[in-house]
Amino acid sequence: MASAKDLQFPEIGDLLSQIRFETDRGKIWLNEQRMLLIHASGMGLLRKELIETLGANRAQGFLMRFGYHAGWKDAEIVAKVRPDLSKKEAFFVGPQLHAIKGMVNVRATELDFDIEAGNFYGEFDWFDSYEAELHRQDFGLSTCPVCWTQIGYASGYTTFYMGRSIIFKEVACKAGGAPHCHIIGKPAEEWEDQAELERYFLPDPIAEELFALRHELSELRDNVRSAGQDDDLLLNSVGQSPAFKQVCNLIRRASSSRVTVLLQGETGVGKEVVARGLHESSDRCDRPFVAVNCACIPPDLIEAELFGVEKGAFTGATQSREGKFERANGGTIFLDEVVELSPRAQATLLRVLQEGELERVGDNRTRKVDVRVVAATNEDLEQAVQNGKFRADLFYRLNVFPVKIPPLRERAEDIPLLIEHFLGKYHALYNKRTLGVSDLALESLLQYRWPGNIRELENMIERGVILTDNNHTIDIEAFFPSLSEPSHPLNSINRSGRLSPKPALGSSAQPQLIEQLLGEGFSLDALEAQLIQLALEKADGNVSQAARLLGVTRPQLAYRLKKQDAG
Repeated sequence: MASAKDLQFPEIGDLLSQIRFETDRGKIWLNEQRMLLIHASGMGLLRKELIETLGANRAQGFLMRFGYHAGWKDAEIVAKVRPDLSKKEAFFVGPQLHAIKGMVNVRATELDFDIEAGNFYGEFDWFDSYEAELHRQDFGLSTCPVCWTQIGYASGYTTFYMGRSIIFKEVACKAGGAPHCHIIGKPAEEWEDQAELERYFLPDPIAEELFALRHELSELRDNVRSAGQDDDLLLNSVGQSPAFKQVCNLIRRASSSRVTVLLQGETGVGKEVVARGLHESSDRCDRPFVAVNCACIPPDLIEAELFGVEKGAFTGATQSREGKFERANGGTIFLDEVVELSPRAQATLLRVLQEGELERVGDNRTRKVDVRVVAATNEDLEQAVQNGKFRADLFYRLNVFPVKIPPLRERAEDIPLLIEHFLGKYHALYNKRTLGVSDLALESLLQYRWPGNIRELENMIERGVILTDNNHTIDIEAFFPSLSEPSHPLNSINRSGRLSPKPALGSSAQPQLIEQLLGEGFSLDALEAQLIQLALEKADGNVSQAARLLGVTRPQLAYRLKKQDAG
């Protein structure tokens, strides 16, 4: 076990470099998590009201769980900030962040742990605890320790770091008259009062009951305000934005009729999901739903695929078979990329829409079909008509009930809901459980332009789940692997938590240096190569340390090194 003199905290520059104030946007960042700078007296008022309302015992549990979550989130930063230091030096991220945030001044007195074996024992002195001071101001001297939020923080941080349940207990508290606070942490099962300590970290049953009643009341109010509102939402779809609800309202109205529907929108907006929702909410829901991507079928086979073929109609037609329309009889057929239909297929489709009948290829027998047609395209059909690519009479027949599905960038408020939906899907698929996306990653996803729409978002979430370990937050690099490229759309966003605290090269502090650099013969690539080489020399070849010196992430520096080698 290390003595106090051996437990010197490393320099905190790497932690301070993770803090960024975005005053123009009203945000503070610690790495990729959004933070708040609030008055300690405000926290004191919250503590006081919790104690007076819930009682000291329940308030203690609430504040410990609050602190536990904060410690757990901070523990995720360890591997990113100090990947090359010893386990002990990396562990000190927690106590140092505790001090940086103004909660308490931490000094380690004893610390011994083995992550692989799961062994942990630690003792720390706490000086100037904000929680102890506030409690004494509001309630006077206490007969028991009161640094509940901070005990929760230490427990949550160490539990995440060790990979097993570690609980801290405050054995001396300044609020009770001690010169300073003192805490001890060890595995939960090593405490004699384990059950009592663990109870504080369990959800409060009374609080849960109150939240459940509040939720039920909210639902009742919503139902009274807009009866039948749930009917506006498509089955298997996610969203609450006005643009999405407008689409749902149109589809609900169309579902009660036999009208042909034309879905318009960019690629990836979820046209097939809307078509399925239309089918499932109609009186045809117990009949087949057949989806066809017209662009995937060769033009010389499209008629046979859609309308069927008789034996011997052409070489290879060795037997008669029904087409997609006959399979969908009584139900719904979804024709995606309908603009890709051949001229003959367009003529046959027009007859089906007008007369409700068709003839198989190579047959002279007319067959009746009862099929609702839902067509979709991401092209402008009116322009296709003008260009002679699409029949005008078919366009007018399809365009009876057009529905424009908005792109994802026009329904950004649905992105958090879609993220949760896809996280649930891929957590189950890959048997993993992440902690969701970081605050910075969510902000970036909200501001991204989404050329691939919902399909692109789903692919990003799947990638993020694959690249992120269990019980970790998905960071921005997991979504945007090429973020270091200047051409990436997200580089227009002012990224936080990655910047060096040193003045930028282009700041007003070095105008003469800039003038010299932009002189004759200047090469930006050569300057970057020299800066990287100098940083590597200063870091003795350690790429992670060099990246910190340059104010970039390790993957960004590795990318630049790879690009230099390739050049």
